[in-house]
Amino acid sequence: MSVPAKILLVDDESDILEFLSYNLKKEGYSVYTATNGKEAIETAKKISPQLIILDVMMPDMDGIETCREIRTLPGLKNVMVAFLTARNEDYSQIAGFEVGADDYINKPIKPRVLSSRIKALLRRGTSEQVPSDKSDLGGIKIDRERFVVIKDGKEFNLPKKEFELMELLASKPGKVFTRDVILDKVWGEDVVVGDRTIDVHVRKLREKLGDDYIKTVKGIGYKFEF
Repeated sequence: MSVPAKILLVDDESDILEFLSYNLKKEGYSVYTATNGKEAIETAKKISPQLIILDVMMPDMDGIETCREIRTLPGLKNVMVAFLTARNEDYSQIAGFEVGADDYINKPIKPRVLSSRIKALLRRGTSEQVPSDKSDLGGIKIDRERFVVIKDGKEFNLPKKEFELMELLASKPGKVFTRDVILDKVWGEDVVVGDRTIDVHVRKLREKLGDDYIKTVKGIGYKFEF
């Protein structure tokens, strides 16, 4: 019998915590709660959850600051974090992804949709392991030894930066990479390039591999899906 996943819910509104807890416990998860950022961090240290659902708007220590702190802790830096928010502004999501959020869940949310999103996040969390030399991603294979991407049996010898961009996005399918993260990971801090550079490289990858894999997240960045 598998051990139920541990989920930490963080919100300063008791009715939200009660609603989420009830529905997640019905799904068989081990559910823990916290009402503020500091309590969330202490609880997370103790229980090592697989997923933290974190409200953005909280007094004293908001969700953005809490997530930033969580990502500095060795035992928690890889835990999945989903922000729960009623706010849809792009700048809020950009701030969240920049501090290491894995997803956004907007209030109000129906129990069935919540369940689906959480299952997807937990699957992604268990699949984010050190990649092998060859990864098979929904019809696309990345051969890291030969710096080759293979689709439907056809090999593409990509230029170095295109390959590195593809490898980064495909390293965590479903995760949104902000433009700043892409620039840092692929081009490095010592090279000055603009956002247009990323767009051009994404366009070239799409021309070779099709439009089905690399998705644009408006105002934020890109993600790989299959």
